[in-house]
Amino acid sequence: MGLQSPPRNLAAMRLRSMTKADIPAGMRLKEIAGWNQTAADWKRFLEASPKGCFVAEEDGRVCGTATTVSFENRFAWVGIGTRLLEGAIEYLDERRIPAIKLDATPQGKPLYEKLEFVSEYEIERWTLRRSPSAAAKASGSRAGGRLSSELLESICKADQEVFGADRSFLLKSLHEDAPEFTTGIGNDGLIKGYAFGRRGSFADHLGPWMARDASTACQLLETFLAHTWREIQVVDYLKSNAIAGSLLRSFGFSYSRSLTRMYRGSNDHRGRSELLCAILGPEFG
Repeated sequence: MGLQSPPRNLAAMRLRSMTKADIPAGMRLKEIAGWNQTAADWKRFLEASPKGCFVAEEDGRVCGTATTVSFENRFAWVGIGTRLLEGAIEYLDERRIPAIKLDATPQGKPLYEKLEFVSEYEIERWTLRRSPSAAAKASGSRAGGRLSSELLESICKADQEVFGADRSFLLKSLHEDAPEFTTGIGNDGLIKGYAFGRRGSFADHLGPWMARDASTACQLLETFLAHTWREIQVVDYLKSNAIAGSLLRSFGFSYSRSLTRMYRGSNDHRGRSELLCAILGPEFG
C-alpha cells in the first residue's frame, strides 16, 4: 500500500527497507489518509515481500511507504506513494518481474501513464452503510460452519485460474484471520464461486468475489452480509460485471470512488477477469 504525508524537504528524504518496527508509522499515515487497512495487512506485505517494502524518511520520521508483492514471478503488485514509485519499480525490474500492476485513482493515472503503465479495466468501490439497529439485526443471523481444508484448496486452485497466478498464501492468510467470511460453492468438482472477506479498521471488505452465474454471485453476497455486523461494508467491483453491479445496487450499496487497473510490461497472465465480481483490494490485487 502507498501512503505519504507532505515532506518538508525532498532532498532530505531517504529510502530504506520497511520492517515490522515501522508498522505503527504506517498505521499513523493510514489514519491520516482515512484508509481501511489494519496492522495485519502490513504484516501480510512484509511476510510476502520482506525486501520489497519501503519507507521514505525525512529527519528520521517516516513520511511515506511503498509495498510490492510478487505472484509466482509472473507479475507483481505495487501499492505506492508517489515519491516512492520509481524506487519500487527499480526493485521489481532488478528482479526481472515481467509485469507490474496497480490500481490507480483518477488523480494518479496520468502519472502512471507517463511511466508506461496502460489500462486493463475499470473498478468501482461501492459502500453499504447500515444503521446500528440494522447491523445488530444482521449479527443475529450469522450461521454456518468452518470451511473444510479440501474446499479451501479447491478454491485456491480455482482462484489461480481467475487471478492469473497462485496467491494461495494470501487467501489462506485472509481465511485464517476471518474464516467466517470464506465461502465456496461447488458442483461436481467445479467451483462455481467463492468469496473472502477481511475486517478493516472501519469497514468489513468483501473480496475477492468470484461467481460463474448470477445465482451464485447473489448467494455469496448474502452470505457475506449475514456474517458482518459492522455498520459499513465495502466492495471493489469490476465495472464491466453487470451481475455484480446490479446486485450491489439491489442490496443498498452506493458508489464511492473509481479506480483503474493498470499494468507495466507484458501482461501474459491476465487471468479470467470476466468471472470476477470484485477484487481483493487495490493494495493486493
